[in-house]
Amino acid sequence: MVRMSERVWNFSAGPAALPLTVLGEIRAELPALPGAGVSVFEISHRSRRFEDIIGEAEHNLRELLGIPVGYRVLFAQGGASLQFSMVPMNLLRGAGAPAAYVVTGSWGTRAVAEARKEGEATVAWDGADIGFTSVPDLRGLDGIADGAYLHVTSNETIQGVEFPADFEPQDGPPLVCDASSDLLSRTVQVERYGLLYAGAQKNAGPAGVTLVVIRDDLLERVPDGLPAMLDYRTYARSGSMYNTPPVFAIYVLMLVTRWLRDDIGGLEQMHERNRGKAALLYGALDASDGFYRGHALPEARSLMNVTFRLPTEELETAFVEGARDHGLVELKGHRSVGGIRASIYNAMPLEGVEALRAFMDEFRAAHW
Repeated sequence: MVRMSERVWNFSAGPAALPLTVLGEIRAELPALPGAGVSVFEISHRSRRFEDIIGEAEHNLRELLGIPVGYRVLFAQGGASLQFSMVPMNLLRGAGAPAAYVVTGSWGTRAVAEARKEGEATVAWDGADIGFTSVPDLRGLDGIADGAYLHVTSNETIQGVEFPADFEPQDGPPLVCDASSDLLSRTVQVERYGLLYAGAQKNAGPAGVTLVVIRDDLLERVPDGLPAMLDYRTYARSGSMYNTPPVFAIYVLMLVTRWLRDDIGGLEQMHERNRGKAALLYGALDASDGFYRGHALPEARSLMNVTFRLPTEELETAFVEGARDHGLVELKGHRSVGGIRASIYNAMPLEGVEALRAFMDEFRAAHW
């Protein structure tokens, strides 16, 4: 069993907390994976046992996300940061049309910078002038209809802004989305996307594996001449095993998707849990009479990353230190924006959020 007495409430933006039941399964199976006789760290990626693991991981993802026929599920490496380059290499190079980027925070800013190394990439909407506090209505954007693709970041972990449910336009250029920090936290209309990608270390598993869901017609657009490991077709043709994949990370991802399906009941149920957790913290902000100031506008608040400021930086430092004394860790905001950031991904239980809410109320009463 996992010893709860040694665990704290981990609000890290990533790598993030994993479900306790999954950690228990990992611990039980680590010396000898059932059906293999050796540790998951030791099995061959060419073995039948690993074929079963990666096969179940893909099956579970297809079931949870409702991925339709005509889409491939790829397991890559390099995180979203490598996808910032792979997307334009595969979909912009030689396309004959610019790509359009919606920039709602730090990760969107990095994505468009990488795209411009490959070809023409325009910014269809930029939230920098409003401090990255909101997101646009994609249906109202101009000048994107004939683009190679439209790229968005569904949830910005640093600024704590997130597109609402059903934000995806039903027409226009292929929609490409960096969903690293909210994939598997809610249902997704995959059929409205050309490509979804996500680093696993927020909601899907540990660092080391990156998910890519790509429509078949976009695979056909990939130009020849790309390095093998930067070509989506390499992964599609080889079942994501052109080279040794991140075996352990895919194994844990399989266990997490099993947990989402069997223990939680699916993504609709997970979304309701996440809504309830976020409501507790945003309720503390809204009831604080200005002591806690949320970064995002209410209509763009993230369910995954709750970001806020206190009246002074000294109080923010005291908040982080006091929270640590209460077993609440990794609450310091990103260095680029400061303040506080509570990341409450899928595996953060309600009890942890309740503990943070109680500390927030206590801290405010003592300093306001």
